[in-house]
Amino acid sequence: MEDQKIMLVYRTFILDRASTQWNRTSSKMQQALFSSSDGTIRLWDCHTGQCDNVINIGGEVGSVCSEDPWLFVGMPNVVKVWDTESGAKYSLNGPVGQVNALESVYNLLFAGLEDGVILAWKDTYETNITFQLAATLKGHTHGITSLVVGGGNRLYSGSKDHRIIVWDHENWQCIMTLNGHDDVVKFLMCWDKYLFSGSLDCTIKVWASTEDGSLEVIYTHSEEQGILALSGMTDPDVKPILFTDKGRLFAKQEVQTLQIGPADLFFTGDQIGLLTVYIWLAD
Repeated sequence: MEDQKIMLVYRTFILDRASTQWNRTSSKMQQALFSSSDGTIRLWDCHTGQCDNVINIGGEVGSVCSEDPWLFVGMPNVVKVWDTESGAKYSLNGPVGQVNALESVYNLLFAGLEDGVILAWKDTYETNITFQLAATLKGHTHGITSLVVGGGNRLYSGSKDHRIIVWDHENWQCIMTLNGHDDVVKFLMCWDKYLFSGSLDCTIKVWASTEDGSLEVIYTHSEEQGILALSGMTDPDVKPILFTDKGRLFAKQEVQTLQIGPADLFFTGDQIGLLTVYIWLAD
């Protein structure tokens, strides 16, 4: 780390293999949720550094997301669902192959599959706890790598086919296809009215709406290596961190996930299973 004034290492943990995702799973407790390719999910207390729970999934985890009180885990040919309050478990069948990406918003759950298909379920947990398959979205020719929901009923999907597709998740129609990357689109992120995309073509692109409603690239940031993970946060002065170099954090192996935690915490998970927690330092 070049700039000790920017961040310091808060804690480090060793997992069995590479971490893939973080999510706050409880509104009452701030927990870091990390899944690993060893088939386990670990819940860590962000403040004490203690592991609160280890869930043995029984298969390779492709993706994970949470929406209180639900925990969703993508695996080959299935999405498993846990009610973290009651302990009830469910399985959503329908996926073919690995579930590479999950996104949950309102009463919708989206799953991006290795065959390029996106499945959408609606839940009806206000009455009986059931998840009904609502739509099957086809448009990509290769595996889905990233899903994110934005404003205006939009769902964005990134793929190994180098494209981003914009969907309307109310009428399940494809709105437009974005062709701007020359390699796999690894991560998507919505920030305010902008869409950020990171790709193995060594670029991060910022997309914005035009007057006719389409999206165009308004900025391209280039790196020497392909982009494996993308996340955004504010500094201690609550200013967005954009593309001004404020320091560099180094890892022994490829950093495969970046996630933002509570209280200025920042998580990285690398290929060998090292989970590192950083905290912002005030100027």
